Amino acid sequence: MKRFAHLLSIVLSSIVVGAVGGIGSWALFEALDQATSTRLEHRWLVWLLPLAAGILGFTYWKFGGSANRGTSIVIANANGGDGTEPVEPVPARMAPMIFGATYIAQLTGASVGREGAALQISGSVTSLLARPLRLSDGDRGLLMTAAMAGAFGGAFGVPLAGAIFGLEVQRTGRLRYEGVVPALVASVTADLVVEGLGRSTPISHLVIDLDWWMATRLAALGVVAGLAARLFIVVLRLVRTIAERTVAFTPLRPVVGGLATLALMLLLGRDYLGLSLPLVDHALAGDLADWWDPLLKILFTAVALGCGIPGGEVTPLFVVGATLGSVMSAPLGLPPAITAAVCLGAVFGAASNTPVACAVLVIELFGAHMAIPAAIVGVVAYAVSPREGIYSGQRPGSTKDLRDPNRRANAAPPPHA
Repeated sequence: MKRFAHLLSIVLSSIVVGAVGGIGSWALFEALDQATSTRLEHRWLVWLLPLAAGILGFTYWKFGGSANRGTSIVIANANGGDGTEPVEPVPARMAPMIFGATYIAQLTGASVGREGAALQISGSVTSLLARPLRLSDGDRGLLMTAAMAGAFGGAFGVPLAGAIFGLEVQRTGRLRYEGVVPALVASVTADLVVEGLGRSTPISHLVIDLDWWMATRLAALGVVAGLAARLFIVVLRLVRTIAERTVAFTPLRPVVGGLATLALMLLLGRDYLGLSLPLVDHALAGDLADWWDPLLKILFTAVALGCGIPGGEVTPLFVVGATLGSVMSAPLGLPPAITAAVCLGAVFGAASNTPVACAVLVIELFGAHMAIPAAIVGVVAYAVSPREGIYSGQRPGSTKDLRDPNRRANAAPPPHA
């Protein structure tokens, strides 16, 4: 009876967390749609990016505290539920700060994402709601897992992928099965809430006839996707290192990022500002992208995030993946829409070490016929990508180097019996 009562309390709490994640994702996306429309109607707003970035940089430097860790602190809190080390709780101020910062960044054209902001909002509000409950470390970790699952599932309309993402993102190569119930409950709840509020994710059904020759070419596509993820991580860290070494005063780094973004815009155009969702739409429609599209989106995003402009990595990596798949369709002799769809999930899955979640995301968005292609491209990309991904709060769970004789020893022990 005690076990059943505890399970029931976790389920009910996860429903609340999922509703919070769904409402947060809906409100954020509605606001960002409005911000993007306003920027496109008033093109002069992009010239305010350095000023806006400076204000955001100073605000986070002065008042952000642990909120500067972004999504990584949410992941660390989910991991902290095993009781092996103390973790700083997700601050309540993170939700309003990242909401406002992401809105301003999109309004002025910074090449940053939005789903990372949704994860931070969900984690921040969940942490605030959980404080008076005096939960154990394990239960608090489960609710933070549910918060990530709800935000991801609600944001994309992919409840199963959202649940897996919440479990998979915590440790490299490991799924935390003790969180399956709260993650799935929260993700489904968030998806229902977002749909109930009138925002739905368009679903396209793609069909592919798979044979050995096509599977081989998909594996080659996976190698390229993994290299793209590796390139993004390298460029992002390089920009961050250069910014830290050359600009001593932290609040000035986003200003430099804003000025650099404007310089890139003058040289290369406006297609890579903001979310760049039209590039994804064209790629999924079967239009061939230019070979420089994924490279320039990596550059614009790395400049913005590396210089400290608040935002997420998810949507930019989806743009990189979709355009990369479109570019690679011609040399590989594959249908452009198919390669864009599978690469959309593979690049982010490789960069975040969540290949299973992103393969399932492709299946939920594009139909069951995409299961094997998504798995092939996603797994190969994950194998090619570096062990350390874009989230510093992610713990090492298993090595990608199959030559390592201690690969079993590298696996993290179960959090609790």
